[in-house]
Amino acid sequence: MRAVLEARRKAAAVQVEELEAELERVRENLADAEEVFRRRVIGLEEYLEALAEEEQPAEMAVGLSWRKPVGPRRAVPRRENAAGVEDLSVDYQAVMAAAAEAGAGGLGARRAAVVLGWDSASASRVEGARARLKRLVERGWLVETKPGRFSLPTGRQADEVVRPGGGS
Repeated sequence: MRAVLEARRKAAAVQVEELEAELERVRENLADAEEVFRRRVIGLEEYLEALAEEEQPAEMAVGLSWRKPVGPRRAVPRRENAAGVEDLSVDYQAVMAAAAEAGAGGLGARRAAVVLGWDSASASRVEGARARLKRLVERGWLVETKPGRFSLPTGRQADEVVRPGGGS
C-alpha cells in the first residue's frame, strides 16, 4: 500500500511541475502580447496625432478664408488652444479630476489606470496610463513635478477642473 501511495505522490509531483512550467510559459507569452498591444496602441495614437498635425488649415486662393481640416480630432488639444477641460475626452477629464484631487503629492500612473477603469496590476495598462499622463504634460495640461508624479500646473485651481458627467 505504501508503494502505491508513493507512486501516486511522485506522479502528482511530476504533474505539478509540468503544469507550473506551462503556466510560466503562458505568463511569458501574455507579458509579450501585452507589450506588443501597448506599443501598437501608442503607435496608433501617435499616428492619429501626426495625421491631425499634417492637416494644417489650407488657405484658399481668394482672400484669407480658411477651411477646417477634415480628419481625426486631436485627442488632447494644446492647453492654450482649448476653452477648458471640457474640450478633453471623458477619460482625460477623469484623469484631470484625479490629478486635481491628488493635490501637491501628484497623480501616479497606477492610480491613473484605476481612474480609467483599467487593471492596475497589468504593466501594459499602467504604461498606457503613463503615456496619457505624459501626453497631458506635453500639451500643457499637467506638469511632472517629480519623476512619475503628475499634478496641475501652479496657478490652476482644482475647482477649474470639470468633473466628467457633471459640473465643476
